[in-house]
Amino acid sequence: MLNWLIDFSLRHRALVILGTGLFALVGVFSLQQLNIDAFPDTTPVQIQINTVAPALASEEIERQITFPIEQAISGLPGLHDLRSISKFGLSQVVLIFDDGIDIYFARQLINERLSTVELPNGIGRPQMGPVSTGLGEVFHYVVVYEDVDFSQVPREERVKRLTELRTIHDWVVKPQLRSVRGVAEVNSWGGYEKQYQVRINTDLLLKYGLTFEQVSQAIQANNENVGGGTVIDGSEMLLVHGVGRTVSIKQVEAIIVSAQDGVPVRVGDVADVHIGHEVRRGAVTANGLGEAVLGLGFMLMGENSDQVTRALKEKLEQIKANLPPGITIQTVYDRTELIEHVIHTVQKNLFEGGLLVIAVLFIFLGNLRAGLIVAMAIPLSMLFAFSGMLKFGIAASLLSLGAIDFGLVVDSSVVMIENCVRHLAHDRQGRSRLEIIRDAAIEVRKPTMFGELIIMIVYLPILTLEGIEGKLFRPMAITVIMALAGSMVLSLTLMPVLASLFLPRKIQEKEPLLIRFLKWLYAPVLRFTMHHKAFVIGAAFFLLVSVFTLVAPNLGSEFVPRLSEGAITLNVVRLAGTPLEESIRYNTKMEQVLLEKFPDEINQVWSRIGTAEVATDPMGTELTDLFITLYPREQWTRAENQEELTTLVQRELRDLPGPRLALSQPIEMRMNEMISGVRSDVAAILYGDDYDLMNEKAVEVERALNSIAGASDVKIEQISGQPVLQIQIKQDEIARYGIPARTVMNIVRSIGSNHVGEVYEGQLRFPLVIRLPEMSRTNPEAIGKILVATPSGQRIPLSRLATIVRVEGFNTIKRDWYQRRITIEANVRGRDLGSFVKEAQRVVEEKVQLPAGRYRIEWGGQFENLQRAQTRLMVVVPIALLMILTLLYMTYHNWTDSLRVFTGVPFAWIGGILALWIRDMPFSISAAVGFIALSGVAVLDDMLLVSTIRQLRRLGRSLDEAVEEAAMTRLRPILMTTLVASLGFVPMAFSTGMGAEVQRPLATVVIGGVCSAMIMSLLVLRVLYVVFNLPTESDNEEGRDDDGHRLGTDEPTDPEAGLEMDLESNRESNQWSEPTTVSP
Repeated sequence: MLNWLIDFSLRHRALVILGTGLFALVGVFSLQQLNIDAFPDTTPVQIQINTVAPALASEEIERQITFPIEQAISGLPGLHDLRSISKFGLSQVVLIFDDGIDIYFARQLINERLSTVELPNGIGRPQMGPVSTGLGEVFHYVVVYEDVDFSQVPREERVKRLTELRTIHDWVVKPQLRSVRGVAEVNSWGGYEKQYQVRINTDLLLKYGLTFEQVSQAIQANNENVGGGTVIDGSEMLLVHGVGRTVSIKQVEAIIVSAQDGVPVRVGDVADVHIGHEVRRGAVTANGLGEAVLGLGFMLMGENSDQVTRALKEKLEQIKANLPPGITIQTVYDRTELIEHVIHTVQKNLFEGGLLVIAVLFIFLGNLRAGLIVAMAIPLSMLFAFSGMLKFGIAASLLSLGAIDFGLVVDSSVVMIENCVRHLAHDRQGRSRLEIIRDAAIEVRKPTMFGELIIMIVYLPILTLEGIEGKLFRPMAITVIMALAGSMVLSLTLMPVLASLFLPRKIQEKEPLLIRFLKWLYAPVLRFTMHHKAFVIGAAFFLLVSVFTLVAPNLGSEFVPRLSEGAITLNVVRLAGTPLEESIRYNTKMEQVLLEKFPDEINQVWSRIGTAEVATDPMGTELTDLFITLYPREQWTRAENQEELTTLVQRELRDLPGPRLALSQPIEMRMNEMISGVRSDVAAILYGDDYDLMNEKAVEVERALNSIAGASDVKIEQISGQPVLQIQIKQDEIARYGIPARTVMNIVRSIGSNHVGEVYEGQLRFPLVIRLPEMSRTNPEAIGKILVATPSGQRIPLSRLATIVRVEGFNTIKRDWYQRRITIEANVRGRDLGSFVKEAQRVVEEKVQLPAGRYRIEWGGQFENLQRAQTRLMVVVPIALLMILTLLYMTYHNWTDSLRVFTGVPFAWIGGILALWIRDMPFSISAAVGFIALSGVAVLDDMLLVSTIRQLRRLGRSLDEAVEEAAMTRLRPILMTTLVASLGFVPMAFSTGMGAEVQRPLATVVIGGVCSAMIMSLLVLRVLYVVFNLPTESDNEEGRDDDGHRLGTDEPTDPEAGLEMDLESNRESNQWSEPTTVSP
């Protein structure tokens, strides 16, 4: 089959070149169509269900809303996880489905279930969050007044201006951005939502003998438009339209509540109607200039983040032109910046790796044309890979392109072209160039194919990884397999064709000076190893045992290295019940400090307090996410890298009094949250029922974690400490005065706001609410003095009808599968994740005693991924090794030679482990992929050596002679394979670009492993061959090489000694498919 392929290619050279050109065009087209992203979106299929109940406390939210929703949606097919958050004014239930479940199908099922949920009156229906992923937040921008520092503006003016900004965002900016293709949602955060407020004066109500209900009913009954169908007027049909909707403050004030002695009592007689704002659950500050309005662009699930973000930026530029004077929009976070930086890192590494590989080719081949022909395999193989990536829906990202080593890609082409050059240089029969090239190609057809096949096969088990690690590394494996498949096909078709067209007929092959020098150095070392076999084997065995028992267990472990995103997030925790104004003031101060202290490093800084309009990220008003975007690293003066800068930022902010801080990065924070609902590296999740008892135990866990080296930002999730003003009805008192409980409850509701309708301003629509005037809601005493009318006309203060007490309530109630939980979070600094978690589990188990029953501690965060990936790798790696061994047996047809070659794998791993240890890198999933790839590369050198020794033995050499001759003759190809494979990864291993953190362990492992595999091949394998030798193969194989060619007894195999091939001169081209016969 391979012979036929080579023959066909050489007979139809124009067709092969044309076909390659066509494939290249398809590759270029595929590259233009490819999605581009920083790294694969690893978030699961997730759906949020948000229910807003503006005035309810967290326990009531849990009881009345969260619990019924959880009950209704449990038992859905493919439901993997069910989490919920109940907090003041909001219930959020998060559903995570198995990978592969269609999100639209899941949403349809949820919709059906939600329709059966019965909620209390006055609470809106549950709404599903946007069809986006956890990493869907691709674009942040702020709407601000130019050159206005809101931190210096008087409160009244500030409220007015921020209400204008929020209205402009909600009704001008947001609708236009939502029209952009690929946008799932545009969320509003901060500012003041405009509403019409009817502020009822309780004294005037009593004066006119009216109740809250009467005013509420009057407004609702006098604020609607209706249709009355059609009437015929002669020959005309008229539409009937009843107009009764209020559209201004004057119209609301004119609504009649009742008539007394024929005199109407209007809303304006008992209340003031103002434009106010809704009860705020969140705010935003930006760049130390006080408040702003933040917009968040969410990308639709499965869309290209690069394209969507660019489209949003273009649309925003169009919107800016039509904004009122003085108002502008500033982009503060833009995913394309990260994508550009990361893709630049990948391009730089690939380009530098390619240059190093080509330089090695020129040095070792000693022929410019041959080097250029081999170098062509690099772009052509990449174009082949791009076509495959488009077919499989893989985005061009840090991980999909991050493991491509051009050294491995060109390996098969190097073998092919080197052999062609050698044959052309040593041909003595005067045959045509085509015949020489054809024989040279057929001679190395199997090593060419098997070398690539082995590397491709070891990547196959990576395709079985699941979950987050599967989404991260499967694209990498598919891309590498595609590039290697392209390379293999090219080496058997295009390379012989180009060699036959462009290599000169007469080549003088010289051994480069470097090779001659290396052989001079290597000869005495080889003789020493052959004379001290026991020492060599003993030393090798000792090294193997030492590294695997002493170094490997102490490397430490982490899931994937922390990727530098070019942005920092700071999670700020204050005491529950901290007023929003205080949070705003403090955040502005923090922003000013950061911009003042880091003018060359920090580009923009903004803070998100509480919850947005669509509660995709529900936080209390005491919680803040502070975002910092950075200038390019070249401009930095105070830090060398992001980790150093993070430490400096923490140090500067530590001097400010009050809150606790925890540092992370935007995508990293989201990823951690997706895994187990926490935002840190590690979390001890305490499950139980009694929150007070759980709180006590959580403090013990926190104390235990703080005692462990490497623990940073340790904090208990704030669930209690929320001050609550409880108004408890006295049943005997309301019964005595004949006042229904509802009357009292309506007054309580009006302390916040009681929704009674809407006011339309053209296309704009704003809520109309009833509430008490500010003077009646300033403090508990003022609320207690509110007068309530009895049916007999008495006026009773609220404090006589109800007990008004201040209590401490729950701030947030979190649940997993119906059970309450508290999270004790920690970030890990200065040590690896795996060892930290092991120690933490041991310490917590020793120091914390939990009650029996429903109380337990589970561990979550990044650690969960690491555990699952390690379990999967325990299965995947042995399968990869077994596949290599099987391929080797198919090559040699005996176990001794197969195992000899296979010894390259553990010795290659020695180099990988030592390289990680020297560079102080923990074992990560990136490194594990490096070890898997290394297993394939490691056997290439040994295959070359064992094949040559077998061939020489068949030619009648003694064992020692065969081993020594093979060692010397194969020094050049072994060094070449090693250098090409390792140099291709050198730029990745030492890159400091954004995103290089993920590539570094993989490249480090391969470089270290390839070098140790080469040393093993040059020193130890020779000795192993002599000690564990086989008798010469049976007669039926005598005189044949591993490819089935018959060899003459004196035929030299040294490429530099002159490979004399005397082929029958009368052989015609139509006999090309016959095996080549070699005779003296």
